[in-house]
Amino acid sequence: MAQRRQGATAEHAVLTRIGQAVMLHRGGDREEARSRMTALWQELGPSADAYQRCALAHYLADTQDSPLEELRWDLRALSAAQGGRGHADAGRTELRALLPALHLDLAADYARLARHPEARWELGRARTALDALEDDPHRQGIRAAVERLQRRLDRAGGPRA
Repeated sequence: MAQRRQGATAEHAVLTRIGQAVMLHRGGDREEARSRMTALWQELGPSADAYQRCALAHYLADTQDSPLEELRWDLRALSAAQGGRGHADAGRTELRALLPALHLDLAADYARLARHPEARWELGRARTALDALEDDPHRQGIRAAVERLQRRLDRAGGPRA
């Protein structure tokens, strides 16, 4: 029981540190946020909890200056969500709940890189992943963002995926 409590406390501490870095980023201190998140990423290592790695990589992507680096971090987040330390992690509710936003971010990354077929494919995956979410403001916001990006891609033209 005490060991489980320690694990929960440690997980909470990591999520708190991620949240603090996100607040720094949203407050305009992108460099400090990126620095803290990068240090935490290295501290956690590859055997850390899949949800922690996924969430951290997902937010770390947003602090990147280069669209290609943002894509790389979003791909790391997706990898953590889908694989984690084991396939059992991939079924965790909190990881499944991140998938629509992860696929939407990947679609936006690909769109910024003018890789429209990949962007359209990720949008399709985002739509499919939305089915796992409750019909609430979070889901509605992601759905609206998917539709906005779809309209942008439609205006850009190019081949369909």
